[in-house]
Amino acid sequence: MKPIWIVDDDQSIRFVLEKALLREELPTRSFTNAREVLQALESGSEENGPQVLVSDIRMPGASGLDLLSKVKEKLPGLPVIVMTAFSDLDSAVSAFQGGAFEYLPKPFDVPKAIELIRRAVEESQREEVAEERMAAAPEMLGQAPAMQDVFRAIGRLSQSNVTVMITGESGTGKELVARALHKHSPRANGPFVAINTAAIPKDLLESELFGHERGAFTGAQTMRRGRFEQADDGTLFLDEIGDMPFDLQTRLLRVLSDGHFYRVGGHSAVKANVRVIAATHQDLEQRVKEGAFREDLFHRLNVIRLRLPALRERREDIPALARHFLQQSASQLGVEPKRISDAALVRLASFAFPGNVRQLENICHWLTVMAPAQVIEPKDLPPEVGSVPGEVSGIEVAGSAAESSRSPAGEARAPEAPAALLPLSTGTATAARATNGHDWESALAAEALELLASGRHDVWDELTRRFESKLILTALANTRGRRIEAAQKLGIGRNTITRKIQELGLE
Repeated sequence: MKPIWIVDDDQSIRFVLEKALLREELPTRSFTNAREVLQALESGSEENGPQVLVSDIRMPGASGLDLLSKVKEKLPGLPVIVMTAFSDLDSAVSAFQGGAFEYLPKPFDVPKAIELIRRAVEESQREEVAEERMAAAPEMLGQAPAMQDVFRAIGRLSQSNVTVMITGESGTGKELVARALHKHSPRANGPFVAINTAAIPKDLLESELFGHERGAFTGAQTMRRGRFEQADDGTLFLDEIGDMPFDLQTRLLRVLSDGHFYRVGGHSAVKANVRVIAATHQDLEQRVKEGAFREDLFHRLNVIRLRLPALRERREDIPALARHFLQQSASQLGVEPKRISDAALVRLASFAFPGNVRQLENICHWLTVMAPAQVIEPKDLPPEVGSVPGEVSGIEVAGSAAESSRSPAGEARAPEAPAALLPLSTGTATAARATNGHDWESALAAEALELLASGRHDVWDELTRRFESKLILTALANTRGRRIEAAQKLGIGRNTITRKIQELGLE
């Protein structure tokens, strides 16, 4: 592990932190001012740099905030802990705006300072792994079995021009899959043209698809090529095809049959060599039964069908997607990327995401703007993530038990979870209802199997940490935060509960 760099002009502070970190078997390197740190960064390689930087604010020469700014330019992912004896709001705001991991006012409690540094080390190591994965990440993210099936299908279709129907809930990434199908097809050098048939008024959709001749209708002052002509020798993506007006379905069927169509107001047939990929969130078979969608067009489009899983069916992908969207949002806004704690990821993974991947992307954008610190904790998540209606409660976050059960009406509903594993926001009444008829030990076994199958080697520590955290938080909620009473109810000592709260980062 790389050393912890300590920067302070006060020798006693450096001495105390060095000795405390040495007892924790954490290597250190000390500096008296910002200039020495910058020289060390310039002269050394990134591999010889710091794991975490702990810096005072008030020092001779450049301040700790100046150092923070320059270090972040060179090592944007490095956690920086800022110390100051002037614990005022301006210093705290400036530190966080500069990308500090945490703000530590002096005088500080040494064990708490060491615990904070340990958290920063863990975050740094986690981010190093995440950055490696991000660097090797493909154009589409997904390790869940359902997404691997999609990737395999894209690979099998890579040399084909066959028509494809993509189904899935809104926000699952249907256009992204359509673009991947185009990119890995023989038409990759041709245009990719997308149109949402539900977003365009019926009176304009025909002209959008097929174009129009000059004078075809009021306002048609010039000839206009439609999307089919624009996509010639390429791919046309028809999103929300289930909402296409019935009379236009007939014209679309003709184009798919022989490749010919007429512009609006035109008399000469136009030929376009286009591969069509359609997408819908609707049940087209049901639309056919209702007479709202042509059966012959359905069969023409439904040559190959790809179903995209909802995000709740691929919960194991949420951490990688969240980190990707946080990086993306930070890049778009020109700010330092936020990091997200394991506890916040667990909370995200327990949310049902009715808006699927698009909703997760929006949440990450919101967090980039609104989260007060560089590390996102559960309390920083937007209100809807903690609300009961959109939540799938329980310890299951990897996806094996995330498959929705079906109501008599055929609608997906989230499975209930054992009370001992419910988030606190659901309340006692909900917890009591969830316990009725459900075996929390079976849920625990299922989660353990999922983690074991993933190849992890810290299953005991991971589940023990989550189990202890949930027990302690539930007891504290029951006693309104009174630790001694919570310890008595749990049957443990007050020193034990205090130590566990510190170790588990529950403060």
